[in-house]
Amino acid sequence: MTKIFITRDIPDEGIKMLKKRKSIKLDIYNKDTKIPRRELLKRVRGCDIILSILTEKIDAKVMDAAGPQLKMIANYAVGFNNVDLAAAKERGIVVTNAPGPEIVESVAEHAIALIFALAHRVVETDKFTRAGKYHGWGPKLLLGSDVSGKTLGVIGTGRIGKGLIKRMYDGFGVKIIYNNISRDKALEKKYKAKYRTKMQLLKEADFVSLHVPLLDSTRHLISTKELKAMKKTAFLINTSRGPVIDELALTKALKRGEIGGAGLDVYECEPLTDCNPRDSYQLRKLSNVVLTPHTASATVETRQAMSRVAAKNILAFLDGKRPPNRITK
Repeated sequence: MTKIFITRDIPDEGIKMLKKRKSIKLDIYNKDTKIPRRELLKRVRGCDIILSILTEKIDAKVMDAAGPQLKMIANYAVGFNNVDLAAAKERGIVVTNAPGPEIVESVAEHAIALIFALAHRVVETDKFTRAGKYHGWGPKLLLGSDVSGKTLGVIGTGRIGKGLIKRMYDGFGVKIIYNNISRDKALEKKYKAKYRTKMQLLKEADFVSLHVPLLDSTRHLISTKELKAMKKTAFLINTSRGPVIDELALTKALKRGEIGGAGLDVYECEPLTDCNPRDSYQLRKLSNVVLTPHTASATVETRQAMSRVAAKNILAFLDGKRPPNRITK
């Protein structure tokens, strides 16, 4: 019997796939909240596989608490910075993630939603209207900016970055500039994209969208120097990982009017939306900021797809095959 512990209840399609296998015994933490650390260490004992959520830190302590029979960690996320890969490799534990075309769709769409919400001041004008401040049309009332014809700078051209480029280029005729660890000639040809260094991109772009994984090299990829390089009218979008942006530096830049605004779905000190809550959550108070609670992939279709991918990885492993989305070698 293979014991699988799932650190939080996930959409049911993957669960159903696992339940069909009679040799599998599932243990699910059913509360829709982050599992307490002490509870996590207790519940993983004796399990063969952990199906983890990105909010749970799966480190050496968790792996050792599970025991030597732990052979797989199936992460229910595209990112895997919550899993200690070195510790897993040292213990011979296979680690997988859960990417898919549905995630490209939903995250790219969410980035686009943030771009338009900022450019057209959607959140700000919604609050204005709800507060009963609208007393009639005016030629200068809450003016925003167009998106069509502007320059979109994309940092990180993996699947989601490319998904955003495709939709913005095909749908809105924006000019594309990009920065990545390597140049992409096909991307340049198809979308007339121009490669730029990071600093060049920041100086030129009207919208900057971040699509990089969280690594040592990308932590605080955007900080004071980078923000000062941006146009005063430019908008910064982050749907990747919070620590990619130096949040304190961003808050200062926004308050000083050094950039036009920011659309954030992820946060440096998540789940806090401000690393310094004693300072009264400054980001929440700024009118030129749109904040969403890490919901870029929060569609029924995407979350069910992630559930299926995680289950397929586990079933392939149990069948002695290489999981489709194996991270560790």
